[in-house]
Amino acid sequence: MEPIETMEIKDNTFARQFETIVPEGLLSVEYSFQEKKIFLTKINTPEGFDNQTTIDSLLKNIMEIIIEKKFKLMPIFPRIVLFIKKNPEFKELLPPGIRI
Repeated sequence: MEPIETMEIKDNTFARQFETIVPEGLLSVEYSFQEKKIFLTKINTPEGFDNQTTIDSLLKNIMEIIIEKKFKLMPIFPRIVLFIKKNPEFKELLPPGIRI
Protein backbone atom coordinates (compact mmCIF):
# COMPACT_ATOMS: atom_id res chain seq x y z
CA MET A 1 0.00 0.00 0.00
CA GLU A 2 1.41 3.39 -0.96
CA PRO A 3 1.84 6.04 1.74
CA ILE A 4 -1.15 8.24 2.44
CA GLU A 5 -0.75 11.98 1.97
CA THR A 6 -1.72 13.48 5.30
CA MET A 7 -4.32 16.22 5.09
CA GLU A 8 -6.37 17.99 7.70
CA ILE A 9 -9.86 16.54 7.69
CA LYS A 10 -12.72 17.87 9.76
CA ASP A 11 -15.60 15.57 10.64
CA ASN A 12 -18.49 18.03 10.46
CA THR A 13 -21.09 15.97 12.33
CA PHE A 14 -23.75 18.70 11.97
CA ALA A 15 -23.53 18.64 8.15
CA ARG A 16 -22.66 14.90 8.21
CA GLN A 17 -19.60 15.26 6.02
CA PHE A 18 -15.84 14.95 6.10
CA GLU A 19 -14.27 18.22 4.93
CA THR A 20 -10.89 19.51 3.84
CA ILE A 21 -9.85 22.83 2.36
CA VAL A 22 -8.17 22.92 -1.06
CA PRO A 23 -6.99 26.11 -2.81
CA GLU A 24 -10.21 26.14 -4.87
CA GLY A 25 -12.48 25.87 -1.79
CA LEU A 26 -14.17 23.18 0.31
CA LEU A 27 -13.86 19.50 -0.70
CA SER A 28 -16.23 17.21 1.19
CA VAL A 29 -17.62 13.68 1.36
CA GLU A 30 -21.16 13.36 2.72
CA TYR A 31 -22.10 10.42 4.92
CA SER A 32 -24.87 8.88 6.96
CA PHE A 33 -24.84 6.27 9.72
CA GLN A 34 -26.93 3.22 10.35
CA GLU A 35 -25.87 0.98 13.22
CA LYS A 36 -22.07 0.50 12.87
CA LYS A 37 -22.12 1.22 9.12
CA ILE A 38 -21.08 4.44 7.45
CA PHE A 39 -22.65 5.20 4.08
CA LEU A 40 -20.50 7.48 1.90
CA THR A 41 -23.15 9.11 -0.24
CA LYS A 42 -21.63 12.00 -2.20
CA ILE A 43 -18.43 13.88 -3.03
CA ASN A 44 -18.77 17.66 -3.22
CA THR A 45 -16.05 19.55 -5.05
CA PRO A 46 -15.48 23.27 -5.58
CA GLU A 47 -16.55 24.55 -9.00
CA GLY A 48 -13.94 23.66 -11.62
CA PHE A 49 -12.08 21.27 -9.28
CA ASP A 50 -11.11 17.95 -10.86
CA ASN A 51 -7.92 16.85 -9.06
CA GLN A 52 -8.49 13.10 -8.80
CA THR A 53 -5.23 12.62 -6.87
CA THR A 54 -6.45 14.95 -4.11
CA ILE A 55 -9.86 13.24 -4.04
CA ASP A 56 -8.14 9.85 -3.75
CA SER A 57 -5.97 11.18 -0.94
CA LEU A 58 -9.06 12.47 0.90
CA LEU A 59 -10.78 9.10 0.46
CA LYS A 60 -7.70 7.23 1.74
CA ASN A 61 -7.63 9.43 4.83
CA ILE A 62 -11.35 8.82 5.37
CA MET A 63 -10.74 5.05 5.08
CA GLU A 64 -8.17 5.35 7.87
CA ILE A 65 -10.75 7.15 10.04
CA ILE A 66 -13.26 4.37 9.31
CA ILE A 67 -10.68 1.72 10.27
CA GLU A 68 -9.83 3.59 13.47
CA LYS A 69 -13.51 3.86 14.48
CA LYS A 70 -14.17 0.21 13.53
CA PHE A 71 -17.07 1.04 11.20
CA LYS A 72 -18.16 -0.97 8.17
CA LEU A 73 -18.23 0.90 4.85
CA MET A 74 -21.18 1.19 2.49
CA PRO A 75 -19.94 3.06 -0.60
CA ILE A 76 -23.03 4.50 -2.30
CA PHE A 77 -21.54 7.16 -4.61
CA PRO A 78 -20.13 5.68 -7.88
CA ARG A 79 -16.80 7.54 -7.57
CA ILE A 80 -16.29 5.98 -4.13
CA VAL A 81 -17.15 2.50 -5.46
CA LEU A 82 -14.52 3.03 -8.17
CA PHE A 83 -12.00 4.08 -5.50
CA ILE A 84 -12.62 0.83 -3.57
CA LYS A 85 -12.19 -1.20 -6.78
CA LYS A 86 -8.84 0.51 -7.42
CA ASN A 87 -7.74 0.09 -3.78
CA PRO A 88 -8.69 -3.49 -2.85
CA GLU A 89 -6.93 -3.19 0.52
CA PHE A 90 -10.03 -1.28 1.70
CA LYS A 91 -12.49 -4.03 0.67
CA GLU A 92 -12.06 -5.47 4.18
CA LEU A 93 -14.16 -2.51 5.37
CA LEU A 94 -17.21 -3.78 3.49
CA PRO A 95 -19.84 -5.68 5.52
CA PRO A 96 -20.19 -9.43 4.90
CA GLY A 97 -22.10 -10.16 1.71
CA ILE A 98 -21.31 -6.83 0.03
CA ARG A 99 -19.22 -7.22 -3.11
CA ILE A 100 -17.78 -4.60 -5.40
